Amino acid sequence: MNFLALFVLIPLLMMAGLFLSKEMKMIRTVAVIGSTLQLILAVAVLILFLQERAAGNTAEMLFTIDNPIVWYAPLDIALAVGVDGVSVAMLLLTAIVVFAGVFASWKINPLPKEFFLWLTLLSIGVYGFFISINLFTMFMFYEIALIPMYLLIGVWGSGNKNYSAMKLTLMLMGGSALLLVSILGLYFYSAPEGGELTMNILEIARNNAIPHEVQTYLFPLAFVGFGVLGAMFPFHTWSPDGHASAPTAVSMLHAGVLMKLGGYGCFRVAMYLMPWATSELSWIFLILTGISVVYGAFSACVQTDLKYINAYSSVSHCGLVLFALLMWKTTAMTGAILQMLSHGLMTALFFALIGMIYGRTHTRDIREMGGLMKIMPFLSVCYVIAGMASLGLPGLSGFIAEMTVFVGSFEWTDPFRRVLTIVACTSIVITAVYILRVVGKLLYGTVQNEHHRELTDASWWERLSAITLIVSVAALGMAPGWIANLISNSMSVISERIMQYI
Repeated sequence: MNFLALFVLIPLLMMAGLFLSKEMKMIRTVAVIGSTLQLILAVAVLILFLQERAAGNTAEMLFTIDNPIVWYAPLDIALAVGVDGVSVAMLLLTAIVVFAGVFASWKINPLPKEFFLWLTLLSIGVYGFFISINLFTMFMFYEIALIPMYLLIGVWGSGNKNYSAMKLTLMLMGGSALLLVSILGLYFYSAPEGGELTMNILEIARNNAIPHEVQTYLFPLAFVGFGVLGAMFPFHTWSPDGHASAPTAVSMLHAGVLMKLGGYGCFRVAMYLMPWATSELSWIFLILTGISVVYGAFSACVQTDLKYINAYSSVSHCGLVLFALLMWKTTAMTGAILQMLSHGLMTALFFALIGMIYGRTHTRDIREMGGLMKIMPFLSVCYVIAGMASLGLPGLSGFIAEMTVFVGSFEWTDPFRRVLTIVACTSIVITAVYILRVVGKLLYGTVQNEHHRELTDASWWERLSAITLIVSVAALGMAPGWIANLISNSMSVISERIMQYI
């Protein structure tokens, strides 16, 4: 058995343990052990991957299976797995967010067993997606990751949760329908005439047999299909409602990890397998993603609900990911993956802190809060750190990610891309406006509600969740070189495939 399968096997065993658990103490124990093992496995895979690269192994994907387990031979559906630098980085991000999410949900109620079961199923889908190199199994894990969201929001959410759960599910299923059509199209044109059709991503890329006219139709389907999950304008409207209604850990995993499936799928499937269409049609999606970047930031400025502020901020930051990917330059694409990592960590931190504050104040309206720095100093300091990461303070993850994106995008000399890059750069200033506005209103000034003076600061499990994410944000910001090198090797392959058509 390929050891990458442990990313699916460990959560499955965790689900079995949760199913057999009777008491809250046992549920928590199983959740902590399972999430810790996932984190250890992700770190181990990172170390093994770096060792292989240091030993001179230049294969595009490592740890692949020579004879994949075939599920349905007529359509070449097989359990084919493998990882490159980007996959390894995404696996580590997922493990960190899952670990922090378990402690953020320490007091989840009602139905704690069922909550952790569905949350673990969601993580199985995410892990499986990142290790799959077969189109159909990738799509299958993609669906496994999406389906639990309906119940997690509908049962454990707050506010207008039924509407939000339904809207999110329907819009993402609509994107899935487009994906399925594009995947089948890629399969039927995957080999030269008379060759053996395949679902294997590496073989499709190696064959490079998809006609240009076919790419013209399939590329928009694939990019929009994945772009819906990446909150690309104008398909982003599910995101703010879904985030606002989701429970804390679900918001953390959804914004921190699940939305990254969109960006990952865009470059792994749409751009990598259809380079000609990428070179011809990317200008359309550059405009849409550029709108996402600025629109999301402006929308966050006018919100008063903490979750909606962070949700629209996610639209802006995820738009920046797709924007940078569509620039094709290796530097910009490396910045896109750094942005995926940075946003995943800092938005998970934001949603964790918002959930902790809401659990005490029972409000997310910033107009009803103030002076929390005096009452909850630990949570307040953590919120300031998350805010500084979001607006790009040097030394934290947001700075290196955004600078790499903008420097790489500005490498183009044509006016169209440079103007779009300059417009996208304005999001830095807009982000600073809404972050400083929220920090000033929420944490400083006078206490708005006298009842809030009686509130307590973070408990030990909440501190552990927040510290895990803060350390990760700081580590990425202060030592980004090794992860950038890990990513850039994979991005250069895709960049070179597209550049040959210019």
